[in-house]
Amino acid sequence: MWRMFTNLGDAALTLPVALTCGIWIALFDVRAAYRWLLALAVGMSIVGATKILHAGWGLSFPASHFRVISGHAMLSTSVWIVVFTLQFKWWRLPPAAGVVMGLIVGLLTGMSRVLNGSHSLPEVFAGWVIGVAVALIFLRGARHVDVERFPPLWSTLSILLVAALAYGHTTPLQRLIERHSPAIHRHTLAFATYLHPRRHSFHFHETTVENRRLPAGAGSTERSPGRDGTN
Repeated sequence: MWRMFTNLGDAALTLPVALTCGIWIALFDVRAAYRWLLALAVGMSIVGATKILHAGWGLSFPASHFRVISGHAMLSTSVWIVVFTLQFKWWRLPPAAGVVMGLIVGLLTGMSRVLNGSHSLPEVFAGWVIGVAVALIFLRGARHVDVERFPPLWSTLSILLVAALAYGHTTPLQRLIERHSPAIHRHTLAFATYLHPRRHSFHFHETTVENRRLPAGAGSTERSPGRDGTN
């Protein structure tokens, strides 16, 4: 069962479903569709930034058991809240029920990530909160979006079709981030050196002179043990 909820939060499923939902929204309000995709992109950027900082810079907070924000929790929560809410609204059902369903799916997706060891509770909770914020920010301005020119059946069938085709697939986003984050780190340092060459040169010169004054072996320090390599 938990594997099913992990699949419901994978970007291979949530992004096509979100895009399909965006296309239906665009048929009636292009600006609302842009807002939906922009809000989702911002949420993904926040998650991606924490992953890059962890993989490239080693940033983490071990005392809080926090390394990166759960992307599955964020995507599952935001996408399914919007999809369920709009579908309920278009079928003339209480939209609040759609919000509740999306919140539950997001929570269960987050729990699946904790149970399979991919994330800690703080990481999942952060993803869930960002997902809720993304969905509610969009829905607050999309209350007027309605499928007046088409029966809601078509939007429901298209979303179900896309979800059925995408279910069970995975995206290599995590592997790509882990592979390219060290290079991003190196390029960032090189760019910083290019912007402030004198500052970095002076700092290097100072460090070199100081090390020369120390007795042999005193200038080198043993590296602390590495962080745990779990993902």
